[in-house]
Amino acid sequence: MDFDFTAEQEAFRVEVKAFLDANYDPEVFDPTRENMAQIVDTPKRRALMKKMGEQGWLGITWPKEYGGQEGEGVYEYILNEALAERGGPQIGKGVGIIGKTLIAHGSEFLKEEFLPKILANEVEFAIGYSEPEAGSDAAAMKLKATETEGGWLLNGQKTWTTSAHFAEWYWVGARTNPDAPKHSGITLFLVPLDHPGVTVQGIWTMGDERTNDVFFDDVFVPDEYVVGQLDHGFQYISQALDIERFTMFTFSPVQQRLDLLIDHVRSATRDGKPLKDCPKVRSRIARLATTAEVARGMGLRVVDASIRAETNGGAPPTIEASEYKLFTTEFSKVLADASMDLCGPGSQLRVGTAEAPMAGRAESTYRYTVLDTIGGGTSEVQKNIISRRGLELPKNF
Repeated sequence: MDFDFTAEQEAFRVEVKAFLDANYDPEVFDPTRENMAQIVDTPKRRALMKKMGEQGWLGITWPKEYGGQEGEGVYEYILNEALAERGGPQIGKGVGIIGKTLIAHGSEFLKEEFLPKILANEVEFAIGYSEPEAGSDAAAMKLKATETEGGWLLNGQKTWTTSAHFAEWYWVGARTNPDAPKHSGITLFLVPLDHPGVTVQGIWTMGDERTNDVFFDDVFVPDEYVVGQLDHGFQYISQALDIERFTMFTFSPVQQRLDLLIDHVRSATRDGKPLKDCPKVRSRIARLATTAEVARGMGLRVVDASIRAETNGGAPPTIEASEYKLFTTEFSKVLADASMDLCGPGSQLRVGTAEAPMAGRAESTYRYTVLDTIGGGTSEVQKNIISRRGLELPKNF
């Protein structure tokens, strides 16, 4: 594969940069918000995404019949990385997870209702897979969907639902057939979050970001808002998670944090001597820089595999996405550890503290990067996927 952008792709990158420069707002772009925290959660962030929709950028990879441009996935990658580098909102959920799943499996009713709104950024979604007893193991979900006249009644609880406190619609999995095998009998629904019977309660994470518990008490969902075939939801969820593992864990913030650390090492002293002259420090920085380049290459490999899959009518690249997610989020923790070590005692000062090394970025990323190894499927789940699907090892190996 070619690791360099074509002339057309480079021109698009420059165009995106100019657009973001022209629309700069510190309330929209906050580099200290990491990966999964880069969401459309304020009116100003929403307005920016609406402008990108007007540019035609939110549906770059969608089919033209649904308002897209049928462009290669690398353009979506360039856009998302440019946003993430500045701490802007990512395009992931609506355009990727919901939009692409509806295009592949949704009814004409759902396509007509939601796809134009997604392209214009007129709707925000929350995603409900995890439950108190079904975190990384989404197939173990128990939220109960009982068939009734004209639709379904949902009862139970979801947890760790980012965006539920401001989104309009809930993309939620529920068990419609309790007698089916574990990975069957699950169906996807679209539910308005202001629906009677839906209760949202906030949970604050160690990364200073809000996620939520969501409770369902006889929530009625009409048949029209069932996504795809009944009892096939887990297959759709698995495909969507492959998209999430890549689009919501961008490389740009990792590179930015590494650059900040390198800048600190260049100018800092310890015991009156330049930190950059210490052989152990130089060796550690070299290892970090090398590993970062590997992570970047693995991200481009996912893009390449996605393009080949789209060209051949295949599914998203499951193994490559899991390899990238596992490697990059675990490396983020290693980089955060190094930042705390090399910045010394001052690294414990809170983010935004002017006199702190790296302006306190080390402290915030040390807390937040732990979350990245959990969201979108834990590192243990990624290892299972790689071992079973990539290495073809037995389940109980």
